[in-house]
Amino acid sequence: PPAHSRSDWIGPPDRHSHLRPVIFYVPPEESALERRLREARQEAQASNQRFWARHNRAFRQEKEEFIYSRLKAKGLEMRDESGQKATLNAEEMADFYKDFLSKNFKKHLQYNRDWYKRNFRITFLMGQVALVRALRWLRWRKKNIEQ
Repeated sequence: PPAHSRSDWIGPPDRHSHLRPVIFYVPPEESALERRLREARQEAQASNQRFWARHNRAFRQEKEEFIYSRLKAKGLEMRDESGQKATLNAEEMADFYKDFLSKNFKKHLQYNRDWYKRNFRITFLMGQVALVRALRWLRWRKKNIEQ
């Protein structure tokens, strides 16, 4: 982002995780509390990027292996006579999706727990930052009214 920017910047989707990375704005006079909030947000983003990149990589690999094994069982190749990539019908793919989700249920459950913990912490820190800013503004206003 340009040096004069005063907001977060959101990039294009990552090719592995499919999540849009964020470059967080760092104010010049960032307080310790604001820094803790920004760092919590950065850690949450990094954790999400890691999880979804690994998950999507495993998904693609297992999907290819599933398609290959099903086509091989039918006596077919990965490409048909015209060179097009061979596919399976929706019912066959539904078997894969169901198995994949069942196999990864515990990973998703743990991810959701971690996600909620991180977001509750971020929400709590956001509330603290908002309160500090509101009190600072009220003190500033009171000071200016008295003058």
